[in-house]
Amino acid sequence: MLRRLPALATRHTNSLRTMSTAPKDIYVAVQDNSLVSSAAQQSAAEVAQLWKDSRAKEKDTRTFYNVGGQGKTVVAVGVGKAKERKGGEGEENALKEQARKAAAVATHALKAASSKSFAIDPLDSPHSAAVGATLASFVWNLKTTSEAKAKLEPVEISLLGDKAEPSLESEKAKDGRIQLDWETGKVYGEAQNLARVLMETPANRMTPTIFCETAKKQFQGVENVSMEAHDLKWAEEKKMGSFISVSRGSDEPLRFLELRYNGAANKDEAPLAFVGKGITFDSGGISLKPGAGMKEMRADMGGAATTLSAAWAIAKLKIPINLVLCIPLTENMPSGKATKPGDVVVASNGVTIEVDNTDAEGRLALADALYYASSQYKPHTVVDVATLTGAMMIALGNQFTGVFTNSDSLWSELDAAGSAERDRVWRMPLDEGYMPQINYTGMDLCNTGGRLGGSCTAAIFLKRFVDGLIVDGSDNENQDGLIRWAHLDIAGVMDLARSDGGYNLGGMTGRPVRTLIEFARRSVKA
Repeated sequence: MLRRLPALATRHTNSLRTMSTAPKDIYVAVQDNSLVSSAAQQSAAEVAQLWKDSRAKEKDTRTFYNVGGQGKTVVAVGVGKAKERKGGEGEENALKEQARKAAAVATHALKAASSKSFAIDPLDSPHSAAVGATLASFVWNLKTTSEAKAKLEPVEISLLGDKAEPSLESEKAKDGRIQLDWETGKVYGEAQNLARVLMETPANRMTPTIFCETAKKQFQGVENVSMEAHDLKWAEEKKMGSFISVSRGSDEPLRFLELRYNGAANKDEAPLAFVGKGITFDSGGISLKPGAGMKEMRADMGGAATTLSAAWAIAKLKIPINLVLCIPLTENMPSGKATKPGDVVVASNGVTIEVDNTDAEGRLALADALYYASSQYKPHTVVDVATLTGAMMIALGNQFTGVFTNSDSLWSELDAAGSAERDRVWRMPLDEGYMPQINYTGMDLCNTGGRLGGSCTAAIFLKRFVDGLIVDGSDNENQDGLIRWAHLDIAGVMDLARSDGGYNLGGMTGRPVRTLIEFARRSVKA
């Protein structure tokens, strides 16, 4: 169990809250939730004294064994006072982040002590504590040793609850809300872990076909969801010449995954649309990438992984919205059949595109997917997610997802969702002034615009393929039937070189799954 030990006893007579001698500013995690009331009190008192004797300070972690003679491993995490960060994060979000970090640190410590089951007290942030613990429990490898396989065994993380039934209806209602927040947080974390797995899996084990098969398995038993995996013939019928051009160099057949979730009471209500870039391996094509680091391009389908995972969570949580998801899936490979620099392709909206560099393939795949999603479904909002440009890595590093949008209200909603989940976003310029860099050839557009403002020219390119956009900067409420659009460039947040010791682990991050889920949850009309 994980909790911040208060100085004042409460009604939870069989939890560690009963100990008035416990320090105020530590979280405690216990191996499981089987302690009876008297043993829990004894353990709490002993941990409090052990913490004091160890001279631990803020941010320190201590692991104690056989506490209270019960054979329980107990982890104490010093957290101190939650501090507001610069940039207007606010006290509430600071407290949420404190809970996420403490839960994650405690989870790491208990895993190191070989604990496979433990319970977490919700504190004031059951959602955040569940997120932190779930993300910290993530392990991925394909090793064959028994030790490595043992690490893959799932850790059972549960919510600490009273064994005694609460006597008041108000207390029952409160406990119900705590349980709901906890379960919701677990789903948020599980969704991000799903994206991590999809992004980490080697490209020969996550082809376009396998991705679709994996998606279908993941959604088995999830209500109100339909899914289709379209092939090359279908893409040709839809005149998706831009998307198809990317696939020509690969022996792996393309797929276009189309998912619909009807969770709103009105099934005809305009949906939210997600579009995810699904390049399951990006060699650069004829414009071949350098060999160093190329293996990381197995995660160039990060947009597909994160949007699919977010859609799973939205459907799993039965968020009452309608959602469509469109994912163009292909490899980008060199061969005698591959698209060449200087070739011209025609997108499904009739726009001609000069392929100046085949390593700028993501926008070619997204172009047809964006047009299909916006013209076929007439959504109120389109959000595309893509590991699109190296320029975004230079601009924002691995801290923020770059957001380009034509809607001020959409930006505010994404920013609020990202701040609440500490999965932060940063607004980037979407300006027609960048257009001359990509329309200077004899075709309507060129798929690259030079080194300057590379992320911005990519975004302005994509804008040409969203059908029915609102006027830049205005609110959708005043323009019924028109579309708000945001492009999320996640190239910078795709991976981390090393763990920060909390819930942000080294490797593929699965960001910005939680932002997408939270954004969708907040979009529900009152």
